[in-house]
Amino acid sequence: MAEYCEYDWNRHAQDNTIVTPTKTRSLNGIQDKTAIIKAVRNLISTRPDIVFSRTDDNFILRFLHARKSNIPDSFDLMVNYYSYRQRNKQLFENFVAHDLGIQQALRDGFPGVLPERDRKGRCVLVIFTANWDHCAYSLEVIYRSLLLSLEKLTEKPRNQVNGFVVVVDWSEFSLRQSSNMNPRVLKLMIEGLQDCFPARFKGIHFINQPWYVEAALTVIRPFLKDKTKDKIFLHGNNLSTLHDYVAKDILPAELGGEAPSYNPLLWANEMLEIPNMDGKTTFDDICYPSPE
Repeated sequence: MAEYCEYDWNRHAQDNTIVTPTKTRSLNGIQDKTAIIKAVRNLISTRPDIVFSRTDDNFILRFLHARKSNIPDSFDLMVNYYSYRQRNKQLFENFVAHDLGIQQALRDGFPGVLPERDRKGRCVLVIFTANWDHCAYSLEVIYRSLLLSLEKLTEKPRNQVNGFVVVVDWSEFSLRQSSNMNPRVLKLMIEGLQDCFPARFKGIHFINQPWYVEAALTVIRPFLKDKTKDKIFLHGNNLSTLHDYVAKDILPAELGGEAPSYNPLLWANEMLEIPNMDGKTTFDDICYPSPE
């Protein structure tokens, strides 16, 4: 049974709701989405320095879900989201799947997304680092591809609530590839994903990591918040400990799982809106909200 479940807002009345500066609560403890969305929207006028290009209900809900409906925290995250984009405009130029660099990164599996959720209802991303053609595209392009994928995935409320698990396989990742891990981009990634994006990362699992990856992690560790550090797991070549967190039946064979071999084109085709040739794999549950 999932640890988290998608909340059905329509089942509950919106009466008797009290909006406080920090959160919304009702007499039975159930949150009223209309009131908390309005409370966040009312704060927008306090930050005239930020260009909020989207303020619709569904978009604001992403930030509320990411911060457990705490209104100030949700608004701060929304401010960080747009401020980050204003400060790093180069990351978001031609920010579409058909951008040549992003398209190539997607086709190489940066990232991949599994079509089935884990036991707790979380979306699982997989990355096989050896597939990185560092001569063709940079770490910044991989980051852009990851951000664009997360933008699509966080359109679904269930992903907003349940969060994400990331599995990174470092098998055959060369020292030469590691030398192209630009420190400036790594810092941008940490800042953007840790403080400026409405996604809840429940676990980041490294397997088969070489010593130079562990050394890089030591360097970036001071930039990680304690909560983030607690969600990073280094399994080495012990796949059984990975399976303690992510069940084998949804993992591809390359990760010691029981699902078919990993095909990076499955998620790439989803992003590029190309029908998958196997005729079976769909991401309907992962990507698209159920009809009301």
